[in-house]
Amino acid sequence: MSRSPIIDCDVHPSPKSIEEIRSYMAQPWKDRYNGGGRGFYGNPLHGARLDAKPPGGGPTGSDPEFLRKQLIEEYDEAHAILLPRAFCNLHPDPDYATAVAAAFNDWLADTWLSKYNHDGVFKGSITIAHQDPQAAAKEIERWAGHPHFVQVMTDSGARAPFGQRQYYPIYEACNKYGLPLAIHPGTDGMGINQQPTPGYPTHYIEWHTCLSLGFQAHLVSFITEGVFERFPNMKVVLTEGGVSWLPALMWRLDAEYKALRYEVPWVKRKPSEYLRDHVRLSSQPLERPDNDQHLLQVLEMMDAEHILMFASDYPHWDFDSPKFAFPKMPKNLRRRIFYENAKELYKL
Repeated sequence: MSRSPIIDCDVHPSPKSIEEIRSYMAQPWKDRYNGGGRGFYGNPLHGARLDAKPPGGGPTGSDPEFLRKQLIEEYDEAHAILLPRAFCNLHPDPDYATAVAAAFNDWLADTWLSKYNHDGVFKGSITIAHQDPQAAAKEIERWAGHPHFVQVMTDSGARAPFGQRQYYPIYEACNKYGLPLAIHPGTDGMGINQQPTPGYPTHYIEWHTCLSLGFQAHLVSFITEGVFERFPNMKVVLTEGGVSWLPALMWRLDAEYKALRYEVPWVKRKPSEYLRDHVRLSSQPLERPDNDQHLLQVLEMMDAEHILMFASDYPHWDFDSPKFAFPKMPKNLRRRIFYENAKELYKL
């Protein structure tokens, strides 16, 4: 490998136009599809890096050569894990949502994972619509043997915590094929999905700050519902949900478990002990206190050496540069976060 060891675990490619996605859809879905979006919580100024607009036009993240120049070549990245934003998990019609997810997977496979991927730098995520877990499992099975799809992805926006049994067909497929499930924010409180805060926030800044609340609820649900005991090969990646909340949440859950383990007898270990075997977090957005030592202490408390993976969130406005996202840290810790943890998880 000629590139320095950086694996970027959250990169967002975009189709050049909605016609690219429509071309993979059958009727009646083809005529219904008019693009995606998360609704009324949008950045009031701009949603992407100001310098990320492709010089030849088109949406940010739609030009593979320009993305390579700004990201892969600029930072010598070995791999970019691609997470397209289909926003299919907000729709009340599960058949339509499944059709959108399938079209995005076909598009990604034909373009970023083949036509634009001569060196194998791009690795993809299988988009699913969790409204129909059975159909989602079939979509996972459809792509499980593809050499460049390395995980399954869904939005954190949902109608129920992800540990509940209606989602088991998805986890059975992930467990069977050894594919991690990445959870990404974007449809919380949108369409049919519940808002993780008590009611709807007024402003984007409030909504965006509180996105981690949904991730916390899903993680507690995964553990207390016994998902990792039922599906021992299951891996969950919490993408773009922050990281600093993890130690305090696990302290609280471990304390609750001491007194309430009778209620959840299928939880065989202390809740925090499931993290290293089953949970990974990506770093962006990395909470950065004024005192770098405080962040290093948080990384130690959360066992970042084994569960944290670097992510830039290119090309979004809150992009984290590999050069500046983290303070100075021991070389071994840096290598684990920037390369080894993702290499092991995705078998790269």
